Amino acid sequence: MAPFDYLGAIETLHELRKSGERKSSLVVSLGERLLRDYTGKLGDEVWPVYEQVFISALDQGNDALAKTCFEKLEKRFPGSPRVKILEGMKLEAEDKLDEALRIYDEILGKDDSNIAASKRRVAVFKAKGQDQQAMETLSKYLDDFYNDAEGWLELSDLYLKFHLYQQAAFCLEELILLQPQNHFYHLKYAEILYTSDTSDNITLALKEFCRVVELCEDHVRALYGIKLCTTRLLNLPINNPISSIDMKTISDLNALAIERLSKIYLVNINRVGDGLNEIRQVIREWLEEE
Repeated sequence: MAPFDYLGAIETLHELRKSGERKSSLVVSLGERLLRDYTGKLGDEVWPVYEQVFISALDQGNDALAKTCFEKLEKRFPGSPRVKILEGMKLEAEDKLDEALRIYDEILGKDDSNIAASKRRVAVFKAKGQDQQAMETLSKYLDDFYNDAEGWLELSDLYLKFHLYQQAAFCLEELILLQPQNHFYHLKYAEILYTSDTSDNITLALKEFCRVVELCEDHVRALYGIKLCTTRLLNLPINNPISSIDMKTISDLNALAIERLSKIYLVNINRVGDGLNEIRQVIREWLEEE
């Protein structure tokens, strides 16, 4: 058996903390060994590792490991708001949601700028099925912490759950202002606009799908979006007010989307092997539907 590479494990956990990735199974696997046999090698970094492993242990349902990590942190940092947040998360994992909520409220009563406590409150309301309360809480939170992209995305998802497309689109507009080069936000915005199903929104959705392709060449979902939008616009009644737009451009975009999707699927089908002519034909027929 190869010796345990504790330096590599320390570096891996450090990189995961920097990137914000959970990868709970990996964290528990590496962290449990480090905390059992190599705490002396960690120095002051032992405390972030205890916190990281605690959260991942909750994800994995490893209550014993989570309990050990929490006790170490609580003993080292008694009364710390950060440790109180972890206590609330432990109660959430035990389905003691009201108790967790009381802890978060207590923290915010002393410091209403505690971001972690505010976001955990939203998580508790969602876990309790109180989506309306979650939306109101998250909306108020974003009034104070406008730059939280993750918060805007979560609020958008909550609005979509109740088919509130206009409000969800507003959240994506804020995200695009914050991160205009993020193609995922443009894609999600375009899909919301398309779903809301008005001629004006279809036109705007088309522009956003084109923006996605500009940022991420040959993005399949965006090309599908362009195909769907242009097909809808080309089939509008002549007397529709939106028909004043440049239909030649719409037709050219439709043809381009069909061409690019056909080539993408042809390449992928050829990689799989022969005998797939029927699939190729079905795809082609769908792409050429008007």
